[in-house]
Amino acid sequence: MARRHDLVGLTVLAMLTVRAAHPYELHRFIVDTHKDFITGLPRSLYHAVERLAKDELIVPAGTDREGRRPERTVYEITGEGREELATRLRRLLETPDPNRLTFVAAVSLMGCLPLADAQRALRTRGAAIEGILAGLDAHMRALDAGGLPRVLMLEIEYEQALYTAELDWITGLLDRLDKGELDWAPTIEM
Repeated sequence: MARRHDLVGLTVLAMLTVRAAHPYELHRFIVDTHKDFITGLPRSLYHAVERLAKDELIVPAGTDREGRRPERTVYEITGEGREELATRLRRLLETPDPNRLTFVAAVSLMGCLPLADAQRALRTRGAAIEGILAGLDAHMRALDAGGLPRVLMLEIEYEQALYTAELDWITGLLDRLDKGELDWAPTIEM
């Protein structure tokens, strides 16, 4: 049912956990808050709303009309939509992906998860990154032993640097969460 990385649909589900809204409101929120991981607006947003409604993850809650503008359908998230949102967010948080934009999106919306779920997902991701770094390190040692010039391994060094920085950030975030330094209340307001 769910597309692998439907970041537009994920964002719509997250925003509808705060309150029911029509697609134009959702579009304005995405633009105003610079959710730059969303591309192809407004068409991608309207397609995502259609898919989510077809899959019964959101349902019409009524219509809204401002002045002489046409009526707009207001949508709300269903219980199944909330479960799907949590599942997708956990998966994106837990699993390192070469497309780092998916992690940016997940971090942007992870306040929709219970704190314990977000912490567990981030710890899982941290462990996965530690494994990736160990693999990259072993690969570098093998290439070094084979006499490959270091200049031909710069992309591996670059990947190591990116994963190391991400792991450091995750570790710092988890520390802040463990200390209660971040307010864990829904922060999406439209």
